[in-house]
Amino acid sequence: MQIVTWNINSVRARQDRLLRWLAANRPDVLCLQELKAPDEQFPHEAVQALGYHATVHGQKTYNGVAILSRTAPQDIRRGLDDGDADQQARLLSAEVQGVRVLCAYVPNGSEPDSDKYLYKQRWLRRLRNYLERHHKPEEPLALCGDFNIAPAAQDAANPEAWLGSVLYCPEMTAALADLASWGLQDAFRRVRPEPGLYSWWDYRAAGFQKNDGLRIDHVFATTPLADRARDGFIDRLERKGEQPSDHVPVGVAFDWPGTY
Repeated sequence: MQIVTWNINSVRARQDRLLRWLAANRPDVLCLQELKAPDEQFPHEAVQALGYHATVHGQKTYNGVAILSRTAPQDIRRGLDDGDADQQARLLSAEVQGVRVLCAYVPNGSEPDSDKYLYKQRWLRRLRNYLERHHKPEEPLALCGDFNIAPAAQDAANPEAWLGSVLYCPEMTAALADLASWGLQDAFRRVRPEPGLYSWWDYRAAGFQKNDGLRIDHVFATTPLADRARDGFIDRLERKGEQPSDHVPVGVAFDWPGTY
């Protein structure tokens, strides 16, 4: 079972790229973030023509997440379900092939001294509370998405330059570690421990050409699933060509019942 996450940075602007990638790679599950479109503007028919079910939690202009799966999803849930008035479309959950898949788009945080940074911290705590309310570490679960956090120095090409930013700082790495302590493992690092692997590059200053990137897109899994991780990839080629997203697909393959 191959589970992939990709911040597509506008599904309408990159619909052709999405469809080409799906047709060429055929993952079992693809989690998308930053759709920047309401549900009705998602390319449901085109995705269905490729053999995928599209579960969407969209939002006009900003945010938005989706889970594309080759088998029909079950028990679909949208949002953090905690009574908060926050309406940002950042979390989507469904059961696929016996695995609970959560697609998350964690807030960027803007600047460390901003209200958006405080919102990011609070959102991560809410996500941890969501896991505690609805799930158990003993169940097969994958939490995938753009976390906007590099977990460690090896996840940044130039950690000294990024240290103190909202993407790599002690407070954020600690917040991510606290989330993982619920019972999650970095499934990608289980199978790809080597340095030099990044999933995002700044559009500015030729970041991609210099490979000055960060690994901020992750596939976390509970132990029953993480123990079955057998391979992982980051598709750098998807960053090439015209109008790419600033993120690329990140995937992990698991030895799991139901694999095609």
